[in-house]
Amino acid sequence: MSRATGDIAESAAVEFLKKEGCRIVGRNVSCRFGEIDIVAEKSGVLHFVEVKSGRGFEPIYNITPAKLSKLLRTIEWYIQKKRIDMPYQLDALVVKGSKCEWIENITI
Repeated sequence: MSRATGDIAESAAVEFLKKEGCRIVGRNVSCRFGEIDIVAEKSGVLHFVEVKSGRGFEPIYNITPAKLSKLLRTIEWYIQKKRIDMPYQLDALVVKGSKCEWIENITI
């Protein structure tokens, strides 16, 4: 996926999350461990959202165990840096054309 395609998918994901009642806390949060596409809050839960898009295949399969490990280390870094004391979870948001599918609390 090109950077431009990724930016379009992330913008669509942000709009989708806002419509779902989320408050966007951050975008493209990065550190030496990796990057979190979107950080959002809803009903007292912090959502770390990995956005995936693509055609001709299921984009969710791009979240490999190695990618998941990087995401989890990045989340831990973010929580410690911001001194966050609230529930949180890792979500995936799959963007396919004009449709978005929010998969909450993912694990592999």
